[in-house]
Amino acid sequence: MNSDQSNLIGTLLAIFGNLLVSIAASIQKYSHVMLAGTKDSRPIYRSKAWWLGFLLTLLGEATVFVSYAFAPVALVAPLSAVSVVASSILGFIFLREKSKPKEFLGRYILVFLGCAFTVAGIYLFVTFGPNSHEQLNAENIIKHVIGWPYLLYLLLEIIAFCLLLYFYKQHNKNSFFVIILLVALLGSVTVITAKAVSGMLVVSIQGSLQISYPIFYIMLVCMVATVIFQATFLSQASCLYDSSLIACVNYILSTAFAIISGAIFYLEFNHEDVLHICMFVLGCAVCFLGVFMITKTKKKAMGFEPYVTMDMMQGIPTIHSKGWVVQPDYNGSFSYGTLVNSDNVAPTLAEAYPAAYAASDLKKD
Repeated sequence: MNSDQSNLIGTLLAIFGNLLVSIAASIQKYSHVMLAGTKDSRPIYRSKAWWLGFLLTLLGEATVFVSYAFAPVALVAPLSAVSVVASSILGFIFLREKSKPKEFLGRYILVFLGCAFTVAGIYLFVTFGPNSHEQLNAENIIKHVIGWPYLLYLLLEIIAFCLLLYFYKQHNKNSFFVIILLVALLGSVTVITAKAVSGMLVVSIQGSLQISYPIFYIMLVCMVATVIFQATFLSQASCLYDSSLIACVNYILSTAFAIISGAIFYLEFNHEDVLHICMFVLGCAVCFLGVFMITKTKKKAMGFEPYVTMDMMQGIPTIHSKGWVVQPDYNGSFSYGTLVNSDNVAPTLAEAYPAAYAASDLKKD
């Protein structure tokens, strides 16, 4: 199998996998909407439609995972824009996410333009993308890992990650760009390890067993760990910020870091001329612009409203706003709904002057 055939297979697998993921998300959203519109009180995971969406999600992600074995990271990573375009179309047709006539021109025309830009960008970076392909056996993976370009890149990435993690802790987990940059840095490691694991599995299936090498399990553990941490950070961001903003910025930063890491680790652009590289960068930029246009027109969720929680130990009502506690802690000086020890609490007026309050009660009678 030559490089052109391998790239074509990997590209088609990535497109098909991302289409499955977007269809699965639409099916699961449809099941949520249908269940919310009825008096059915059963959990959402007992819905057949939800399970269908879940299985399609697994199949789609597995297909994208396999595509890394055939195509360069620089081709597979940006193709996640396919799911953005497909989700927009399915949301308009299948979920009937329609707006008022006055809003149509301002919203959906921009979405259609964004889809057109995204498709044009995909065509450009697939056409002018890197055409390199190598057999990803354990020996080649080890050679890439110990290469000085990647070791230097890994050192810089670790330093950047530690600094971002420090700011993440200092800002009480509330800085949007710090969270998304952490996700992007982790994602750059995820795509490298995913391509290594996928490539070694494909080589093993073809007859040359690779899963007996320790490097396979090192890459597998790194892949799973980075995916888990990415999900944790994205969950934190989704609780604080709008989902369309997260989708846009995360796609742009994660794709950019994935392309850079693939170029350094797998040397994907070593045999490409300047014209092809410039056209590839232009395609990515056009695709980024299209995704930005699509996500910019998404309806924003309702603003976050403050809510009240009860301290389970002392029964203290605490007001929260955007994840912050905005009501001071009374440290036991105020109770609501529970009995607490109030020996150290200053007495009320009625307790300090019982005679005066008793006299006032007699006058009322």
